[in-house]
Amino acid sequence: MKMLKPWLLGLGMAVAVSRGQSTFQNPVLYEDYPDNDISRGPDGAYYFSSSNFHYSPGAPILRSYDLVNWEPVGHSIPRLDFNSDAYDLPPGGDRGYRGGTWASTLRYRKSTDTWYWIGCTNFWNTWVFTAPSIDGPWTRAAQLAEGGTCYYDCGLLIDDNDDMYVVYGNPDVSVAKLGADGLTQESTQQVLTASDVGIDAIEGNRFYQINGTYYILNDDPTGATYIWKSASPMGPFESKLLIRNIGPPLSGGSSPCQGSLVETDDGQWYFMSFTWAFPAGRLPVLAPITWGSDGFPTLDTGSSGGWASSYPWPAGLPAQVLTNWTGAETFTGSSLGPQWEWNHNPDVDSFSLGDDGLTLRTATVTDDIYDARNTLTHRTHGEFPRGIVHISFAGAAAGDRFGLAAFRDRSAYIGVHSSSNGTRQIVAAFNQTTDEYGGPTIDLGSVVATAPVPDGVEDLWFRVDMDVRPNGKRTAIFFYSVDGDSWTQLGGAYELYTSFAWFLGYRFGIFNFATTALGGSIKILSFISS
Repeated sequence: MKMLKPWLLGLGMAVAVSRGQSTFQNPVLYEDYPDNDISRGPDGAYYFSSSNFHYSPGAPILRSYDLVNWEPVGHSIPRLDFNSDAYDLPPGGDRGYRGGTWASTLRYRKSTDTWYWIGCTNFWNTWVFTAPSIDGPWTRAAQLAEGGTCYYDCGLLIDDNDDMYVVYGNPDVSVAKLGADGLTQESTQQVLTASDVGIDAIEGNRFYQINGTYYILNDDPTGATYIWKSASPMGPFESKLLIRNIGPPLSGGSSPCQGSLVETDDGQWYFMSFTWAFPAGRLPVLAPITWGSDGFPTLDTGSSGGWASSYPWPAGLPAQVLTNWTGAETFTGSSLGPQWEWNHNPDVDSFSLGDDGLTLRTATVTDDIYDARNTLTHRTHGEFPRGIVHISFAGAAAGDRFGLAAFRDRSAYIGVHSSSNGTRQIVAAFNQTTDEYGGPTIDLGSVVATAPVPDGVEDLWFRVDMDVRPNGKRTAIFFYSVDGDSWTQLGGAYELYTSFAWFLGYRFGIFNFATTALGGSIKILSFISS
């Protein structure tokens, strides 16, 4: 039986963190969940579909009952299966970094009791995944507009007549009408273009029917959001600026733009957007909107005239107790929870869950962490995230490398390197770097500090403390422990990278790869996020 530290036993995963019901604070979730598409489910809950690019499973889904407290419930894409092996990290082959799922759309169709996810992948094909329940099973149902048509930054609408439309495109925006089953394109027509409002690009298309009027929400990626309305889904559309370069609700964050409109049962309306706040990522922010006599909405701004850091709690939506974002994971279930995502598709034969933890067998022979399969990732949460992993390495082989990383396009980690003769060292290794635009690895990184693995020790705790505030120290600091109580820092502070081009924020990454030959394994006994 696994023995857990007393302080670990007190960290559960089912205690909600409520900010109270008088006001809420932005960001509503200090985690990297960009490109939101929010809609209602048959149970009345709000469902939030997001991007996670090359991570697998793809297209994460969150649920909320109050628009402020959210919990992860699953993924629309069980495996990144888009007619390319790049997402499997084949030795010496292409990789899927910056690809995968981005700016997609999710809707429930009452008439068929079916959920639809639609999105374009980086190989410029558009896919439909469907499920009878938000919990799945999700299956790839169709490829839309075969021949390479990309529904770029798309939004699905199921209108009052149960007809299905998808808005998409940049800088020319089109609306496609889907067939009766939602799995084919019946027709498509351009309805507007960026130059109509004097801009060069349009992103984040979303589609709504409100009181019989059709609305398209989209943005100028330099910091403006537009809303367009028409009596017909095919236009003509007239536009109005919703916001432009509005003051952000988070110090060091960007002006929010792009997102979703959502209505409560009390007839209140909200705009869920996100602020670019690297190294944490793109963080969801929420603000109320009001509708004017001209049929267009206006954002409720704070006393500064910007996106406020705090707003009144949504009336009629009492806080709901949901899964906490921090706590202890002991990997004793039959499957990984929805808070976990692999870097690319995992090799399913190289990991297993049991009563005593998660076994990671080496799946790749490489000296490059970006080529290593079965790196398991967990988003950071909050301004000062901490991750602690307890690893048993009795089964590790000569040449294996394993540990805990601050993982992004520029990474650093603490772990163990086994030499070819089996000698083991605890190492801090900094600055593993891959091209932020999805190209090759630029730097394999270097060991900056070492310590011996004590004789007879076959399990260690590794810890990473980060400051991911966009205007903070932006550092990762690394520690190890032989007992889980006393900690030794190894190496100095690693400076986290803040460029936007990789799109995603830093994560904790648990890795195990071989540099000599396959055959070794480690066991993850616990992971704590705090």
